[in-house]
Amino acid sequence: MNTHQQSEKHKTTNIGWLRAAVLGANDGIVSTASLIVGVASASTSHQNILVSGVAGLVAGAFSMAAGEYISVSSQADTESADLAREKLELETDPDFELNELQQIYIARGLAPDLAKQVAAQLTKHDALGSHARDELGITEIHKARPLQAAMASAITFAVGAALPLLVAVMSQLSNVVFAVSLASLFFLILLGILSAIAGGASVTKAALRIGFWGSFAMAATAGIGHIFGASNI
Repeated sequence: MNTHQQSEKHKTTNIGWLRAAVLGANDGIVSTASLIVGVASASTSHQNILVSGVAGLVAGAFSMAAGEYISVSSQADTESADLAREKLELETDPDFELNELQQIYIARGLAPDLAKQVAAQLTKHDALGSHARDELGITEIHKARPLQAAMASAITFAVGAALPLLVAVMSQLSNVVFAVSLASLFFLILLGILSAIAGGASVTKAALRIGFWGSFAMAATAGIGHIFGASNI
């Protein structure tokens, strides 16, 4: 008999940081590349293009960090409020809460008697944890972590934004739009592939999805930049 047991590792354990990281990197590439392409399409100087790119990188990284921290903190506050209310209800009306848990397990397919036994056992072991998981849907995997989300978004945004910016630095003014657009599309497809591998999703679907929307954003800003650039001639 093999007594060695190894817990399964599921891709959902990556959800917390993966969502923020992919969002940050994607936003960094798309927004900075779109900004550079838009400004370059207006026939401005190479220096202005680089200044715009650096400003977009810095502002975007701080904006992503602040936005993620605020939004995920709001989620954490809501979770804390729900847990506090659930704790109070367990103290004031334990019978109702036990029946509520039983009904949840019945709805999931357990026979009423078995559901009652399971509810009683789990309540005895960890009443609040059982209600948090099975009634509220709050688990360690999906638990809100504001600092983790903020740091992941800021760092990955900066890394993503640095890629098209470096391409712009190394390109001639006449080739900036083409070089940044092509390189950014490559970076986006690569990001889609890496995120799909980390999340156990379809590589082709992720790459096509992120590549399409990134191309659309860059094309739109390039068109706007060309219109404003032409109007200044």
